[in-house]
Amino acid sequence: MQMLDSGEKFPTQSVARLGGGMIELGSPSDGHDWQMVVVYRGLHCPLCKTYLAMLEQLAPRYHRNGIRPVALSGDSEEKAQAFADEVGLRIPLGYDLSVSQMQALGLYISTPKDAQETDRPFPEPGLFVINETGHLYLVDVSNAPFSRPDLAALASGLEFVRANAYPIRGTWVA
Repeated sequence: MQMLDSGEKFPTQSVARLGGGMIELGSPSDGHDWQMVVVYRGLHCPLCKTYLAMLEQLAPRYHRNGIRPVALSGDSEEKAQAFADEVGLRIPLGYDLSVSQMQALGLYISTPKDAQETDRPFPEPGLFVINETGHLYLVDVSNAPFSRPDLAALASGLEFVRANAYPIRGTWVA
């Protein structure tokens, strides 16, 4: 598995968007100059529902700071719609993320434990913040559903970053 490094160019990709069209990963939209990509495990994950409900609540705060949050999973369109309906999501939601796309993002990938969980390999959580030049400002990838950044603390941190032109960290190479 190839992990993405902070400061590197984000690997742009297109993902089908619930409701039609595509989400262009690494390309902010709707008047925002940064993008936050949140990868969730899928409809089968109760922690994902809670996490994305919090993201939906905080979305206006991110928007005020010029950051466009989007969420995506490997779920089918039908499952993504069920997820969005259950959680009440209005943020852009991508679906049908392929295994090769998951690998390109450096995500951990899991095999379903049984058919009731889901019907295909799925990504474990990932969160990426891409700046106005298309570079990774923040990378957070986990191999477990219960390890994710606190979205309110992240919003505060990114407000500071944007107000103070705080540099990308973790880029030092020996």
